[in-house]
Amino acid sequence: MDSRQLRYFAAIFEEGALARAADRERVAVSALSRHLANLEADLGTPLFERLPRGVRPTASGARLYEHARAILRSMQAATADIKDSEVEVAGEIAVGFAHSAVKAIGVPLMQRVSQDYPHLRLHLSEIFSGTTTQQLASSEVDLTLTYNQLPDSRFRFKPILEEEVVLVGRPDVVGGRGPISFAALLDLPLIILRQGLNTRAVMDDPSLLRQIEESAQFQMNSIAAIGGCLLSGVGCLLGTEFIVKEHIDAGKLVARPVMKPTLNRTLYIGELSDRPSTFAFEAIRQLCIDLTVEAVNTQQWNATQLIHFSR
Repeated sequence: MDSRQLRYFAAIFEEGALARAADRERVAVSALSRHLANLEADLGTPLFERLPRGVRPTASGARLYEHARAILRSMQAATADIKDSEVEVAGEIAVGFAHSAVKAIGVPLMQRVSQDYPHLRLHLSEIFSGTTTQQLASSEVDLTLTYNQLPDSRFRFKPILEEEVVLVGRPDVVGGRGPISFAALLDLPLIILRQGLNTRAVMDDPSLLRQIEESAQFQMNSIAAIGGCLLSGVGCLLGTEFIVKEHIDAGKLVARPVMKPTLNRTLYIGELSDRPSTFAFEAIRQLCIDLTVEAVNTQQWNATQLIHFSR
């Protein structure tokens, strides 16, 4: 197996037909078909089902594509890194942030990249904490800022900050403004943001998470929809002040501290453990850390910095 075979295989997978893949790669269909046949022979399994019009990946083909995409992306990053290292930081980096991270440093990050690294292409997306490892493993993103990550030898997760988890909603829904016990809030119309294991973004205690999931009246995968429900009085959210800070500042919503026990969540910066580093990746990673720490130090982000990073 070589890089050309992988590139041709990925083109066939993405285009769904040998003719279209051949046009894309600017090679003859016969040559593409020969490379595919050799690859299938080497692996000892068919990678595509031949259809009257096009091809459909087999289970083995779908699995190989995940590896091929990561390998080809690493090769592209290495090529760009070496070619451009003597001139300036360039290349392509994809970062995936939890909602709070996007809200806090998304715009400043893009401004700094535009100013300091004009030849670097940045892909910024909002992801759920429950999908972090999946997106890192498949190379959909190179770097993440997400909450409450479980230890996994495939990845490096470093804690950056810790936030207090509070009860947020209209005063008439959450029952006042003062502290509330965890047991008492379970009787309220709770809304949780849920996708896969994303409720781990609220807290890391499995027993408390289970109680929240069992008590929650509503489960949504949209921050915007949750904000609308909070303002309309449909329910209340167990989260952080920062998520709806503008509504709290405007007096439309209140945040009640949770007691017995107090609740916190931790933000981690994550990457693949065996990912080859590039100048572009190191620049963006350090910039994400610097901007996060700056947001905490200037009190734009109400959180506790957990570790000091240096260049």
